[in-house]
Amino acid sequence: MEIVKSRFKRVCVFCGSSSGKRECYSDAATDLAQELVTRRLNLVYGGGSIGLMGLVSQAVHEAGGHVLGIIPRTLMDKEITGETYGEVIAVADMHERKAEMARHSDCFIALPGGYGTLEELLEVIAWAQLGIHDKPVGLLNVDGYYNYLLTFIDKAVDDGFIKPSQRHIFVSAPNAKELVQKLEVGTHQNIALLFVLRF
Repeated sequence: MEIVKSRFKRVCVFCGSSSGKRECYSDAATDLAQELVTRRLNLVYGGGSIGLMGLVSQAVHEAGGHVLGIIPRTLMDKEITGETYGEVIAVADMHERKAEMARHSDCFIALPGGYGTLEELLEVIAWAQLGIHDKPVGLLNVDGYYNYLLTFIDKAVDDGFIKPSQRHIFVSAPNAKELVQKLEVGTHQNIALLFVLRF
């Protein structure tokens, strides 16, 4: 396996506790795991063993990557139904989970998911907007899954609720390889520009 040097060490992946109804979502989780392992990137994720969370953590672990799962104690019965992979830390609640995931990560990637994934993604984007962090954020837009979200964000820019410079806080791509490449070279520059424009 070819090893690609990365400027990151740990990537936080937000994703569903469901696998979705289409095989392309599971394939994308596996492809992302392979890309992380190829770049020797450790995985930080929500700690569950089901859905896309389970798939990406299992694939990274089985390929020899380090996995850190962070899960609220109240969700352990719901999101852990079998074997977990790597290290799992139990925390008090969702707020602590997100804070710990962010603290342990150098960048963020969102796979397809539901309300929880969307909330996690938008929170780290908002944190970047507010200057709380300068870590890159990427959206894995598998087969157009997030097209309507991207259209909404463009509408918010057009209508003056999001500044044009803030539109580039995150990047998106249809596959893992392209997304990680964009995160490696582009988002840091975009965030640096955002900070210059703000201050």
